[in-house]
Amino acid sequence: MAQDDRRFDGLRALFVNTSLKRDPAESHTGLLMETSAAIMAAEGVSVDRLHMVSHEVPPGVYPDMTEHGWDRDDWPGLFERVLAADILVVGTPLWLGEESSACRVLIERLYAMSGELNSRGQSIYYGKVAGSVVTGNEDGAKHAAMTLGYALSHLGFTIPPQADCAWLGEAGPGPSYGDTLEDGSRAGFDNDFTQRNATIMTWNLLHLAQILRNAGGYPNHGNDRTAWRRGERFGFENPEYRA
Repeated sequence: MAQDDRRFDGLRALFVNTSLKRDPAESHTGLLMETSAAIMAAEGVSVDRLHMVSHEVPPGVYPDMTEHGWDRDDWPGLFERVLAADILVVGTPLWLGEESSACRVLIERLYAMSGELNSRGQSIYYGKVAGSVVTGNEDGAKHAAMTLGYALSHLGFTIPPQADCAWLGEAGPGPSYGDTLEDGSRAGFDNDFTQRNATIMTWNLLHLAQILRNAGGYPNHGNDRTAWRRGERFGFENPEYRA
């Protein structure tokens, strides 16, 4: 595709940072997410940023947890921002080799809405693409990316090739991504592996989001839940389709 033919200006991206730091400006994960966000913004994508712990989002698997004993739940309003996005990027730090607790809450609340259907009877997330950004100074980056990739795919998001990036510093206490080092440089900013993967992830998210947008999403033959409820089984009852 010729560079002048790229058209991403109609796309919308939501970057959800699940750092446990209350102030998003202090988040090392957020710094790496900005590498991807900056590329998208430069290509005309409308970029939205959501810092999970800046909002009251209780754990649970229901659309509105105030109906299940919680005094406040910001998720219903935040979910409107998910619906508006063509691209979802989830960022998480590692703690004991796993994604953050706020990240698990995000997945739970996305799951809570997975029963919602689009106009074609498909998951509300069909036609959206997703990727992940992981930071830390301990093992677990690929494990966290694997967990997030599966969860998001299972809910209906489409995962492009190489849809994750990560930065891991020296094991144990030490500089986190973006910290200023003794020589004045920033930790991780010159890490070729991390910056290359962040760039490839970003472009693959853009390309696939555009492909799905141009195609009008997925055809709904064979994946229309409402048709299945009406008794249309898409050939399942045909012996030729059975093992």
